Amino acid sequence: MSQMIAPLLFLLFLTNPVFSQLDELYFPGFNRVASNMSLNGVAVIEKNGILRLTNNTQRTVGHAFYSSPIKFKNSSNGKSFSFSTAFAFTIVPENPRIRGHGFAFTISTSKELPGALPNQYLGLFNATDSGNFSNHLFAVEFDTVKDYDLHDINDNHVGIDINGLRSNISVPAASFLDNSAKEDLNLCSGRTIQAWVDYDSIKNLVEVRLSSSSKRPVSPILSCKADLSPIFKDYMYVGFSSSTGLLTSTHYILGWSFSMKGEAKSLSLPSLPAIPGHKKKHTGLIIGVSTLATFFIISTVAAAFYLSRKKKEADVTEAWELDIGPHRFSYQELKKATKNFRDEELLGFGGFGKVYKGTLPNSNTEIAVKRICHESKQGLKEFLTEIASIGRLRHRNLVRLLGWCRQKGDLLLVYDFMANGSLDKYLFDNPKTILKWEQRFNIIKGVASGLLYLHEEWEQTVIHRDIKAGNVLLDSELNGRLGDFGLAKLYDLLLEVVCGRKPIEPKALPEELILVDLVWDRWESGAILDVVDPRLNGEFNEHEAVLVLKLGLMCSHNAPNARPPMRQIVRARLEDHKHSYPVSSNLVSTWSFGGDSGDSDIEAGSDSALPFSGGGECKQPEH
Repeated sequence: MSQMIAPLLFLLFLTNPVFSQLDELYFPGFNRVASNMSLNGVAVIEKNGILRLTNNTQRTVGHAFYSSPIKFKNSSNGKSFSFSTAFAFTIVPENPRIRGHGFAFTISTSKELPGALPNQYLGLFNATDSGNFSNHLFAVEFDTVKDYDLHDINDNHVGIDINGLRSNISVPAASFLDNSAKEDLNLCSGRTIQAWVDYDSIKNLVEVRLSSSSKRPVSPILSCKADLSPIFKDYMYVGFSSSTGLLTSTHYILGWSFSMKGEAKSLSLPSLPAIPGHKKKHTGLIIGVSTLATFFIISTVAAAFYLSRKKKEADVTEAWELDIGPHRFSYQELKKATKNFRDEELLGFGGFGKVYKGTLPNSNTEIAVKRICHESKQGLKEFLTEIASIGRLRHRNLVRLLGWCRQKGDLLLVYDFMANGSLDKYLFDNPKTILKWEQRFNIIKGVASGLLYLHEEWEQTVIHRDIKAGNVLLDSELNGRLGDFGLAKLYDLLLEVVCGRKPIEPKALPEELILVDLVWDRWESGAILDVVDPRLNGEFNEHEAVLVLKLGLMCSHNAPNARPPMRQIVRARLEDHKHSYPVSSNLVSTWSFGGDSGDSDIEAGSDSALPFSGGGECKQPEH
């Protein structure tokens, strides 16, 4: 009897992927291997065997890893092994015109990836650990959102990520056919795509292939020289990670093959389970129904297309829009001004859309046109009403909204053109032009003046809530003007301007990672001037620099009652900066703005105080 057990176990070992060696996996669907997959977040295995990483829930993460670690090296200092994988995936965006974030094939020391965030982080990293050498993470991303902070090339690309989200190399999604012709692939088309990822440890070469068929392409679409030995530990987990943001896509893995022993077996796409809404249909039924309905369908589609096109090409005006100002531009007028929104006129990207440079044909006035996709009519009226209110703001330190336009699914906002672009281009990522201290201090005073107008001097209180260097625009004389109202983000603008770095710098030393913490540390150790941008070469007013750094710390204080009011800042700090007041990382009970009058001290939490948000902006306290 015992003589029969061994052959039976060996046969079971060969035929059942669950019992296959940990260096070779083959899952044409996940029903039989569900117990061998470690799922995290919103990831699930559906009844038909499809692995669904995400759904249409906003800002979620989905992880799916093989539950057992796989041996990638013989020793901690040894050479990593070669590996090969193939997997079939489908991405279905909630809205075909607006894609959610993508997913990544991932090799990691952890199958939970603790602390990883959704949105552009793909469930892999967060704002503080992306780029750290200690991550020991390799990923191939299939990204469907263009993130400019991460230097993404477009919203439909494949990239190789090592320890961070800024890809070492990336290319638009495509496939090389047998005749070497390239076929572009839309990752969010809803079609099933097969991907192959191969690493040759002898050549230190990573290759990625894509195809909409079961056949493995001869040529890779992406090839990268990289030694993964320092990245991999002896044992690693393999699997997939995905996320959604404000916009969502559903990410499906239909099948997966992985091998540490040569080329991974390709998947037969027709034999894989179908995603919901894409069921396989009987050929005879399709032919019969198609034959009977062909004429009706063609006629209906043609008529609908014609009517839809005529409707979209027209500027739609609803009754309530007639009461909204400021000026409404025609779409044709803005199309002509921006030369049909061509790429050469693209200035950059702001909240929710692209920004183009334009010239109004009749007046030769230079303008900036932000194109926002706003498919849903829900909330559109309220949004335009808010825009109309902002359009009546007039201050020398605010970017003026000249008008707007609504056409198709787009909302276009027209602003004054700022010749010198945004402030962040003069502070971060090795700028060509270094702003002098006098210019920086003048910009800070201008922003403070603009905020005071918004909070206290206009007929209504306006809270900007997106104070960052990218939203401070510079005119031809380098005066600072606030733009892009309405988003809820927090930044440390004052500290950014003085220090010349971002609030979070992933490449910095651990103790210098977070700008606010760094400045607090230097202040408490008596070395506050050490944080001033070294590119100024010591050419700055020390008293003014200390003043702005103190204000930056107070404006970023964790305790709302420790943040000073804007009017007191403008009057006592930026107009008369001969005084100083103490700051502490602990809760501050009073603000002392110098001078002999008792009125210059404002008790924290008093009704006259307008607390600062973390970005250095006053707002009314919540009751």
